[in-house]
Amino acid sequence: MVKSPRFSFSKVMLVLGLLFLYLPMVVLIVYSFNASRLVSVWAGFSTHWYGELFRDQQILSAVWMSLKIAFYSASMAVCLGTLCAFVMTRFKRLRGRTLLSSMISAPLVMPEVITGLSLLLLFVQMAQTIGWPADRGMATIWIAHTTFCSAYVAVVVSARLREVDRTVEEAAMDLGCTPLKTFFVITLPVIAPALVSGWLLAFTLSLDDLVIASFVSGPGATTLPMVVFSSVRLGVSPKINALATLIILTVSLIAFIAWYLMRRGEEKRKRS
Repeated sequence: MVKSPRFSFSKVMLVLGLLFLYLPMVVLIVYSFNASRLVSVWAGFSTHWYGELFRDQQILSAVWMSLKIAFYSASMAVCLGTLCAFVMTRFKRLRGRTLLSSMISAPLVMPEVITGLSLLLLFVQMAQTIGWPADRGMATIWIAHTTFCSAYVAVVVSARLREVDRTVEEAAMDLGCTPLKTFFVITLPVIAPALVSGWLLAFTLSLDDLVIASFVSGPGATTLPMVVFSSVRLGVSPKINALATLIILTVSLIAFIAWYLMRRGEEKRKRS
């Protein structure tokens, strides 16, 4: 019996890939406990910069603003993206279906500068025509983030909808269920993992966006990436390392909880 080599090429490349992805994050987490004011010079272990972070009202207000916008954008993107995915996968004879698919896919490949500039011109024209929005702020950022996040959700949900067994839905309607009840009772539980994945993806994209938010935001609305970018240009503060560490831990915890819930749901469906 021939044994496979202990260090095969695929294993080595896997380890190198994981180190390339996660080693910078590990270094960042370690240096968030640095006592020095210089982010590149280690001067001993300290949690001083975490205290400074929680005393910085500008960063805390930007974090709260970004979390609210990301939550609202992800929720609306799931609703709109699911509707678009349902139309693309179920109404194959719909006139203009190809045009709709192209319009949904456009934000995926469109440069963010063009998207942000076009939305800025749209909001300015709307303000001159109907008087809204009078000032660009949280609402305009929410609309802008929903616009491009819906495209990502539509792609994720449509891939799941194509795998749904249509015979189960047809059997439910043959037994007296209306199409709306069939969607909520049969289709929605099946595509729930895709909805959760799409929501998390949209939340992350909204939380991470800098370019589009810079175009459509106003003086009273500053997101976290905008604050971090402006502070980096003046010199990186160790508070940014502490903030990035907290974001990494929070996102990792949310991803783990989502994975655990989806795994439990899959096991229950297999047992039933």
